[in-house]
Amino acid sequence: MSSILTNNGAMVALQTLKSVNSNLTDTQSQISTGKEIGSAKDNSAIWAISKVMESDVVGFKAVSKSLAVGESTLGVASAGAESIVETLKEMEALAVAGGSETADFTKIQADMTQKVAQISDTIAASQFNGVNLLSTAGAGLTVVSSVNRVGAAAATTDTITVANQDFEAGIDTAGMTAITDAATAATAFGEIQAMMATALTGAATIGAAASRVSDQNDFVGKLSDSLKSGIGALVDADMEATSARLQALQTQQQLGVQALSIANQAPQTILSLFR
Repeated sequence: MSSILTNNGAMVALQTLKSVNSNLTDTQSQISTGKEIGSAKDNSAIWAISKVMESDVVGFKAVSKSLAVGESTLGVASAGAESIVETLKEMEALAVAGGSETADFTKIQADMTQKVAQISDTIAASQFNGVNLLSTAGAGLTVVSSVNRVGAAAATTDTITVANQDFEAGIDTAGMTAITDAATAATAFGEIQAMMATALTGAATIGAAASRVSDQNDFVGKLSDSLKSGIGALVDADMEATSARLQALQTQQQLGVQALSIANQAPQTILSLFR
């Protein structure tokens, strides 16, 4: 049955054209943004997962900065501790030289005094942003090392803590025996040996902590990159497939316009019935 009031063909063509135009708009949006899922309406579940992962990436970026500061702090402390070890080695050599009765004890003690002052200066200067792991007044170091998430539970953070090594108290150069003869030189040598043991232990502790912080920073960087890759796999558009879909939709749009035009002309054929 033909009707001039109801054009079923035109309605079908119009609905088809609307659907094609809607798909074309979505495809053009994917090409312009590079994302297949750009908002919650595109796919609410995947969008929510991607946003949680993005928040973790932001958290890991902050963790990386914290680890970098911690690594620098430990690097300064480690350099100071190693410098003190080298100074103590030189002091040992002076004490050994003082073991001979023919030694110039006055010059040896003068050199020893300068070495003691050098150790004090090194301890005082071994600070980064106000944190000094070698000074008695200095506190320990706590560095945020990770952001952890298990299931639907809230995210938590882990930390790396490095205790203050207190070289000021452990290396008591102020109370060291002055070298005035072979006997006092032997006594001073024993005292320096004890201080050397303390310095080596402290330097090793700081060095081990610095290595851990450095390794953790490398791991966090790789983990952050993996998360970014995972987010991309979830929400990024496949540009090759999207480009091909755009070409197909543009063709469908042109055909839909022609189909609608043909359907709109159909009622005119009714005129031929009245000729």
